[in-house]
Amino acid sequence: MSAPVSMTVNGRKVTANVEPRTLLVQYLRDQLGLTGTHVGCDTSQCGACLVHVDGKSVKSCTMLVAQAEGAEILTIEGLSSGELHPMQAAFKEHHGLQCGFCTPGMVMSAVDLVKQNPAPTEHDIRDWLEGNICRCTGYHNIVKAVEAGAKAMGGSHAG
Repeated sequence: MSAPVSMTVNGRKVTANVEPRTLLVQYLRDQLGLTGTHVGCDTSQCGACLVHVDGKSVKSCTMLVAQAEGAEILTIEGLSSGELHPMQAAFKEHHGLQCGFCTPGMVMSAVDLVKQNPAPTEHDIRDWLEGNICRCTGYHNIVKAVEAGAKAMGGSHAG
């Protein structure tokens, strides 16, 4: 038994019939081909699946696609239009990419942080990213990238 769902993903209206148990991450990856949203742990622990739903960070591995009915979804693919988003560019410049598996979730989380706190301190960044795991242990470079990304997005580092 499937049910219709409609939402806007990266600025594009999408509609599909989905099984009620379909997770948002499965829908994004398998039906829409947006594979930048990764599946890491399936338990909402690692943050690799993080997307924005109606402007807020959500771990899409624990959200049913039906719960996103009518929502605005933003994935890493929709973050930039042509050029890299300032946060993506900062991750590249400051070597916050490591192997790249955690990067989309880290970037999406960092963008949400800067929206809420335009001038995060190192402590703020580390605290905010606590729900995102980097298996390569690149946290030092990730924090530096988020600091630079916040500046590039218009914030000023508070120290």
